[in-house]
Amino acid sequence: MLRPIDNYFLQNEEPFKSCLQFLRGHILKFDTDITEKWLYGMPFFYYKGKRFCYLWIHKKYLKPYIGIVDGNKIDHPDLLPEKRTRMKILLLDPEKDMPVKKI
Repeated sequence: MLRPIDNYFLQNEEPFKSCLQFLRGHILKFDTDITEKWLYGMPFFYYKGKRFCYLWIHKKYLKPYIGIVDGNKIDHPDLLPEKRTRMKILLLDPEKDMPVKKI
């Protein structure tokens, strides 16, 4: 039986599925201290036990994004605060190459 986090990455349709699976693998390979956990019904990533980002699909723009915990402390033109006070998001286009350096 699949864990909810694994099921999330498999249930999405293309091109979201491939994009989210790539992001998951890329984030987990970035550092051995990064772990994933299913929290609030979405995949969260932790660095040394502290939440730092999550993956989701934006309902309005229909694009996957990386939600950055404490993104309000980062000043980057591609990070969108929307109506969030603490988090910012990085929208990604699943039809294009992933901006690996930016991520």
